Amino acid sequence: MQINNICCIGAGYVGGPTMAVIAKKNPNIKVTIVDINEERIAAWNENDVSKLPIYEPGLAEIVKETRGKNLFFSTEIDKAIDESEMIFISVNTPTKTYGKGKGMAADLKYVELCARNIAKVATTDKIVVEKSTLPVRTAQAIKSILHNTGGDVNFSILSNPEFLAEGTAIQDLLNPDRVLIGGESQDAIESLANVYGSWVPQDRILRTNVWSSELSKLTANAFLAQRISSINAISELCEKTEANVAEVSKAIGMDSRIGPKFLNASVGFGGSCFQKDILNLVYIARSYGLNEVADYWEQVIILNDHQKRRFSDNLISTLYNTVSGKKIAMLGWAFKKDTNDTRESAAIYVADHLLNEQANIAVYDPKVPSKKVYTDLNYLQTRSENENKELVETFDNPYNAVKNAHAIAIMTEWDEFKTYDWKKIYDLMKKPAFIFDGRNILNKSEMEKIGFEYSSIGH
Repeated sequence: MQINNICCIGAGYVGGPTMAVIAKKNPNIKVTIVDINEERIAAWNENDVSKLPIYEPGLAEIVKETRGKNLFFSTEIDKAIDESEMIFISVNTPTKTYGKGKGMAADLKYVELCARNIAKVATTDKIVVEKSTLPVRTAQAIKSILHNTGGDVNFSILSNPEFLAEGTAIQDLLNPDRVLIGGESQDAIESLANVYGSWVPQDRILRTNVWSSELSKLTANAFLAQRISSINAISELCEKTEANVAEVSKAIGMDSRIGPKFLNASVGFGGSCFQKDILNLVYIARSYGLNEVADYWEQVIILNDHQKRRFSDNLISTLYNTVSGKKIAMLGWAFKKDTNDTRESAAIYVADHLLNEQANIAVYDPKVPSKKVYTDLNYLQTRSENENKELVETFDNPYNAVKNAHAIAIMTEWDEFKTYDWKKIYDLMKKPAFIFDGRNILNKSEMEKIGFEYSSIGH
């Protein structure tokens, strides 16, 4: 099928960057990103591209180059569906908070709503691409909905999982390790392969069946998260034996069979995918009676939660077993650098633990707005919104955030943190001044020379 118009339902972290790059590399294809959230679409259409709803290095420049030419953002969902030959479903698939599979299974209600809407609107044949992070056999559910409610229209269902790392998403899209396309229709697979083939070498475009494609996404994230939890488990052992986790990590990372990536010990992993995908994998395994398999992968999550709690417990015990009434400055709220995404960020859970101990929290993050910090804490429903407002203050300047603080907790590995005048920061703080480096980005000896009491993961 010749692809002249692409519609992407969902203007989020996956849909926005992916479609922007597809538009850039396929100037002959009209790409329309649609969403029911009018505020979000308005933000994507903002004249000042520095105010886009998603921050990714390189994204603003591509949007500026393509928007209004062959990249469009709209709330006219039905119109975009009707005009397109290919439709990407890129909506949110959160972990269920209710019913069967609560806390583990993916909630597919938004995917189902999309499929039903496509079936209702479509009058011509469509290729429907599942781009959200979805559990195995979701394509079958989409196919069932479309083929049973779509009249005489022919729908081809493809699985095209994203393998983006937030913070490097644009580079990941421009130069991917692989593009995975799973489906039953070879014509549909090749139609999508041709879209990617405008810039991705054919040997990096993998064709599989749908089930292999869907499971590959969950498995890739599970393996990466497993590496993080593994080195974090060793970091605790390092602290007890006076080993240095950075040295251990370097030593094992030089083994060509292992490699150095995802071996940085930290306060724990976050983001939209790792925890959600592992819980989904656990749920699938349990649903097939594979309890030992489920227990194995669930341990990755258990270890990650333990690492966050261990970090905050260490902070409390170091501050003489109480943080009540003490000001703790948290540098970083995003789950990693170079993104404004805070989903499952370690900062949220560490802050929550400290707030339960009646600490006062000061937050600075260069890309996360104040409103988002409070939204994240309110979502936990541990305290009232008013209590969070009273105990948490956000700042747009790091030096103001640390003023009169008893301790600093570094929660995100932003590069700018390394460039600060740490002597000035030390002078602004209460004495003794403590730093708890949850990302291991500062030099211990340099901090101690200034006068800080310095603690980091795995040392």
